[in-house]
Amino acid sequence: MKKIVLILVGLLGLTLNSYAADPVWLEGKTDKQYEITVYRSASCGCCKGWISHLKDHNFSVKDVVVNDVNPHKQRLGVPSKAASCHTAEVNGKVIEGHVPAQDIKRLLAADSDIQLLAVPGMPSGGPGMDTAGARKDSFTVYSMDSDNRVESFNQYSDY
Repeated sequence: MKKIVLILVGLLGLTLNSYAADPVWLEGKTDKQYEITVYRSASCGCCKGWISHLKDHNFSVKDVVVNDVNPHKQRLGVPSKAASCHTAEVNGKVIEGHVPAQDIKRLLAADSDIQLLAVPGMPSGGPGMDTAGARKDSFTVYSMDSDNRVESFNQYSDY
């Protein structure tokens, strides 16, 4: 009986991950739909969490599992300082790491020269990293334009 309970708890933990997510990551949700291609490793659980977050925001996700994400990062011009565990392309823009979907949608709705949004590393509490009880680290979403100028696009703290 104990073994069955542990198996069920494990399964529920995997399938209910998005239900444990911080509601702040649903703010700014719109009906606007975009197709996005995500390059990720098969073994990365937080990448799967981020993909669930995108789907919660009506993104149609092409999930591309690769052995090495680095060639895609290099092809798309992701600076090494901006690197995280997954890389995505949407409407000619590059998204690196745990960027909140609402920031991606804000970028896509604007007429700007921004080519890249990035959340370097893997901040605990961000979308895809927000399992129940997870620490909530402050983090910045950086933007980079076609002249390689880097600026703060959005900041998250006390969420």
